Amino acid sequence: MNTRSTTSTRGFTACCSASVDNPAKSVYATYAGAVENWKDGSRDLLLRLSTGIVDLMAKREVSLAELFSPRGVACVGASSGNGYSFATLVVHSLKEAGFPAIYPVNPKYTEVLGLPCYPSLQAIPGVVDHVVVSIPAESALPLLDDCSAKGVKSVHFFTAGFSESGYTQRAELESAMLNKARAGGFRIIGPNCVGLYVPKSRLVNMVGMPLEPGPIAFLSQSGGHAQNLPYYGGPKGLRFSKVVSYGNALDVDESELLEYFSQDRDTEIIAAYVEGVRDGRRFMKALKGAAARKPVVIYKGGATEAGKRAAHGHTASLTSSVAVFEALCRQLKTIQVDDVDDMIDVLVALCFAKPLPRGSGVGVVGTGGGPSVLASDEMEKAGLRLPRLSAEVQAELRQFLPLAGAIFSNPVDATNLLSPEAIYATMCVVGKVPDIDILIYHLGLHPVSRWGGGRLSSAAFLRPAVDALTQARRETGKPVLLVLGPAPDFDGMKDYLAAEEAFVRAGFPVFHSLRQTAKAMARIVAWSQE
Repeated sequence: MNTRSTTSTRGFTACCSASVDNPAKSVYATYAGAVENWKDGSRDLLLRLSTGIVDLMAKREVSLAELFSPRGVACVGASSGNGYSFATLVVHSLKEAGFPAIYPVNPKYTEVLGLPCYPSLQAIPGVVDHVVVSIPAESALPLLDDCSAKGVKSVHFFTAGFSESGYTQRAELESAMLNKARAGGFRIIGPNCVGLYVPKSRLVNMVGMPLEPGPIAFLSQSGGHAQNLPYYGGPKGLRFSKVVSYGNALDVDESELLEYFSQDRDTEIIAAYVEGVRDGRRFMKALKGAAARKPVVIYKGGATEAGKRAAHGHTASLTSSVAVFEALCRQLKTIQVDDVDDMIDVLVALCFAKPLPRGSGVGVVGTGGGPSVLASDEMEKAGLRLPRLSAEVQAELRQFLPLAGAIFSNPVDATNLLSPEAIYATMCVVGKVPDIDILIYHLGLHPVSRWGGGRLSSAAFLRPAVDALTQARRETGKPVLLVLGPAPDFDGMKDYLAAEEAFVRAGFPVFHSLRQTAKAMARIVAWSQE
């Protein structure tokens, strides 16, 4: 038997199964004996080979789970004085959120926002897992060398001016950055994005963001959408497990994020804003797997020729055929939306319209003939139904609703439907009709229920109204939705916001128009019936 061949084979096999906890020690121990049996020329080759394997094993790939729970964050490019850089904004946001270990980095300063500022990453005394970068693109490669030396796990580039600029040398710079990340054993988020928002870890990228964790994960190629969805969805009760703005998707991309969120125990609903995909086959597989486990809400950017041009200039995305993408989404049972407002409405319905309706029958209750006609049109145009109430049900409603100026057929409109007692009785009667799957109560759409003067924001109205709707939801076992038309004036807006807050805190889905409500619920019903 060839002794050299056998020894080298044993060495390679042992190397591949070396301890992950201490790969260098295991590989060295394995090859120390093997090298002694080789001639001098082969010994040098084997040593080089073993050294390379040790390096590769030591630089294991960082998991996404590790990205979302960093122990320390460095903000490179943070500054003091007038004018905030993005890195400074992140320092401010992290301080406001109570993140424990924040390290501004800028050789020009010794202090930023009351925190010590360090001249370089390696000058930081503590552990740095995550780096936020807001410096010129030309400085990216030397910084990544510092990241490797510091042993970071992830680098988020807010910095733009890479492949999305259309210049070949900038695309080549991105490739060089990825090579350094692979060699250094860390991940890159972006470039050209706002990065991570993880309330559970107090990892935030904007002031004023909700800090309570929730069930929604959002992956977004747009930084603006990544911040606007939780910011504008927050007052409606939406809360998030994780939000990732990934920009040019140099490393972490939409497919990997879908794969992760589909398995993430903190995530029950997945939302996505996508302009283009890096790997069509992997994306299709990831989307299929995610949609089979959880609701997936998708907003596809670049739906028109002008939109495609904008998407390419925004994140270097080459958008696919809209028809193909829509067909894929339908086939894989996802919920498509047209913009961030639509996405917020659908997420509100998924979170709070409980139990989720299985049918399309809607019962509408409120004051005002005009809003009642509008509700009928909007619901049916969206593909929902307003079943006509039977003579027996209408007779039951007439026992406690006035006859003058009233509609009993569905929608139900009466002048006393601002009374919590009448609201409760009407919702219960309508909600017990078998053909009704969804109950809607509206306010602020007619002069009778106009905001202002404190009438509809007082505890005397809101507490019993919330109780009435809560009890009706419990007794009928059907989702109850609120449509609150926003006030046009400052005084009325105070009332409106107080009412919205009360209903949201009680766990009700709140919408701002009948049309938005109809669109959102039609999408939910279509998705639930597929």
